[in-house]
Amino acid sequence: MSRFGLNSSETRSPTCTIVLGTQWGDEGKGKIVDLLAKDVDIVARYQGGANAGHTIRLPDGREFVLHLIPSGIFHEDAVCVIGNGVVIDPVALLDEIRMIEAEGIRVKGRLFISHNAHLIMPYHKMLDVAAEQRMSTQAGDGDAAAKAIGTTGRGIGPAYEDKFARKGIRIVDLLDRESLREKLRHNIAEKNELLDKFYGASQLCDVDKIIAEYEVFDREMDAYITDTSLMLNRAIRAGKSLLLEGAQAALLDIDFGTYPFVTSSNPTAGGACTGLGIPPMAINRVLGVAKAYTTRVGNGPFPTELLDETGERLRTVGREFGATTGRPRRCGWFDAVAVRYTNMINGVSSLALTKLDVLSGLDEVKICTRYERMSDGRELEHFTNDLRQLADIRPIYESFEGWSKESMQGATSREDLPVATQRYLDAIEREVECPLEIISIGAGRNETLRAENIAAYSSIA
Repeated sequence: MSRFGLNSSETRSPTCTIVLGTQWGDEGKGKIVDLLAKDVDIVARYQGGANAGHTIRLPDGREFVLHLIPSGIFHEDAVCVIGNGVVIDPVALLDEIRMIEAEGIRVKGRLFISHNAHLIMPYHKMLDVAAEQRMSTQAGDGDAAAKAIGTTGRGIGPAYEDKFARKGIRIVDLLDRESLREKLRHNIAEKNELLDKFYGASQLCDVDKIIAEYEVFDREMDAYITDTSLMLNRAIRAGKSLLLEGAQAALLDIDFGTYPFVTSSNPTAGGACTGLGIPPMAINRVLGVAKAYTTRVGNGPFPTELLDETGERLRTVGREFGATTGRPRRCGWFDAVAVRYTNMINGVSSLALTKLDVLSGLDEVKICTRYERMSDGRELEHFTNDLRQLADIRPIYESFEGWSKESMQGATSREDLPVATQRYLDAIEREVECPLEIISIGAGRNETLRAENIAAYSSIA
């Protein structure tokens, strides 16, 4: 008998679904994962850190923002995994565990954390903040300010830098106290010199204090630590169903996003394999998540951004403020060019469209179907992550009648939606060349429409 309750002679076809954002993040992945988690055995997070906030609203009205723990934690039968590709802030993780347990939800025995995951140290946060401040104020001009990436200051980037420079501290390192002390002393001496000499920081790191803190974290986290790669591969062989959750989104991918205004890891589908230690052939479905419009936090290109009353309306009605930082999100129309691109590089098989209700009340809605180069008037149908080219393009829109006087409240199927809404959805499917499997018309679990037969709804089937 395996640890998952199946004899080795039993066979079940495993299902392994990746849920990822197809825009610049904040698409509502938390709600979608929470919605699907009731039907799976394991929900696993494969990259990112506590800079991502996934908002969950339960049927009783309680709302939670998760930063590290997978969104399936609110389904008591779901096992949750934090993979090796995640960088973990012990303070944020333990606070999150305590917050969930205070609500009467069991975490211990259901949450498992990779022993190979890297830890975010206090000096990572200090370096993150110092670097952003320096870029924003360098030379004191607007051009320099624009060079700032717009990070959350949570230490994510510096932690990944140390990981790939082979200077990182992994959870497994906490087991060897003497080795940990040696590594930390070396790292902290280096970081203090950087903070002092390069950034001119007034506060430096205390070696002994950090060592003492992380020895306490080790004891508190020990019950959750295991070899999650082995665990997940055994589950796949046992025919279990897995839901793999990314943070951020494809247009923030370190390789395929709008570099350098990106995150420090791979939210794209390939990141699920390296971030969890499972083989690519185990993945049999990629569900993309997109808003019915587009938002972005931080700096970087945004072709469909609206700097007018409509953009402000989307921000206000959609409550477009960062779940982690509270920063106002930049808002704009749906960019089909960008989503076609992210669908292509991720092999997205179907889409979950969120926040459709935010567009209610508008007399007109728009979809960007292609770009035009301002320098020569040439039209482009394919997205580029080259900043110079993105600076030279303007969006070309297709306009649609809004549904300002009709409500979608109470709809239980796509056919119940206003006719104008259905036309808008048809156009999105056509332009992104992908069917809509899930349509969210509100924040609650019950405010969700699901296609029983995707092909019946898809204009591209």
